[in-house]
Amino acid sequence: MATPGRLSLSSGTSAPLGATPMPGGVNFSLFARDAERLALCLFAHQDDAEPSAVLPFEGEAHRTGHYWHGFVAGLAPGQLYGFLAIGPRAGADLLLLDPYALAVAMPDGYSRQQGQRRDGACGWAQAMKGVVADLSSYDWQGDQPLRRPARDAVIYELHVRGFTADPSSGVPPPKAGTFSGLIEKIPYLQQLGVTAVELLPVFQFDPQAAWRGEPWHRWIDTALPSPNDIVPWEQAPPLAEPTVVVQPRSVVALVVGHLAGL
Repeated sequence: MATPGRLSLSSGTSAPLGATPMPGGVNFSLFARDAERLALCLFAHQDDAEPSAVLPFEGEAHRTGHYWHGFVAGLAPGQLYGFLAIGPRAGADLLLLDPYALAVAMPDGYSRQQGQRRDGACGWAQAMKGVVADLSSYDWQGDQPLRRPARDAVIYELHVRGFTADPSSGVPPPKAGTFSGLIEKIPYLQQLGVTAVELLPVFQFDPQAAWRGEPWHRWIDTALPSPNDIVPWEQAPPLAEPTVVVQPRSVVALVVGHLAGL
C-alpha cells in the first residue's frame, strides 16, 4: 500500500492491460472506447466507502487509441483499486471493476442490488474492488511441464467441488469439495489412466447472482476450503495456494478450463 502523498502519476503504457506491477510502481491500462474522462481510484481497505486517492488520467499522454493508461509510482501488489469513467454508459457514481484484474476483493456488505454504484449512506463500501496481484511471486517449487505428447493424453474434465463433495468420494470433511480434496483423488485418477485433468472455471463470481438463477452460474466452481476462505485482502496470505481468489484474464470464456498433468 502507499499513502496518497507519496504517489506520482506518469503516462505509463497501454500494454499489458490491467494492473501490472513494475519496478517502482504499478502500470494501469483499461480499454474504454466511449469514455470521455477516466480516473483511477485507490482504496486502503475492501470495505472503504471512499477512495484514499483519485488520480485522473488527463491529456493525450494517458490515452492511446481506445486505451487509457497510467503508471503510479509508489504502489505495490495488494493495492485495491477501481475506475471512474464519464461517458454515455457510465457516470461519476459508478465504480468500474477492472475486467483484467487478476484478483478481486469482495466486502462483507457486498450488495448485488446496489452493485458498483455509490450509495448515499455508505459510498462504495459495498462495491467490489480490483486488487493488484504479482503472479511472478508464486513459488512453483521446481514444477515443470511434463511435455507428454498429445497423442498419449487422457483428459478428465471435472468440477472441483462436485468431484469430492459427496461422501461417496471417500474424501472426509473438511477437504471434501475443495482443491485439497481433489489432490486426495490423484491416485484414483492415475489408476483410471488419466494423464491430465481439466477444471471447470474456478474464478471469482457474484455469489448473490446464484439465487437469481443466472444460467452461467452452473459452470462456476466454488471450491473454497471453508466459508472463512475469503478474508479481507490485507489479511490474505501470499498467492501461494490455489484457494486464494484469483480472477483470470476473462470471465466471458466460461468454457476455458485449466489443464494439470498427473
